[in-house]
Amino acid sequence: MEQSHLAIFKVDITQIEGEGNFPCPKCGVTISPDDETETVFKIIDTKVKKHNLEELVILCNKCESRIRLVGFLQFEKKQEQLL
Repeated sequence: MEQSHLAIFKVDITQIEGEGNFPCPKCGVTISPDDETETVFKIIDTKVKKHNLEELVILCNKCESRIRLVGFLQFEKKQEQLL
């Protein structure tokens, strides 16, 4: 049986500046949270804790890397402090 050698990367959204766009850690294609077309990436898993998004796993459609987006709880707390 052939084993897949998928790359898995972790991206902390609290470290992303600007509009939330970031490059795929492997191929560099721009991933935008505003892209709802699933042309560049698609959501393959979500983790929720007490009704709050904790982690999102996306698949880069260009290089097939899996990217774990973390830091949603910290991001929400930071946004609440700014208000």
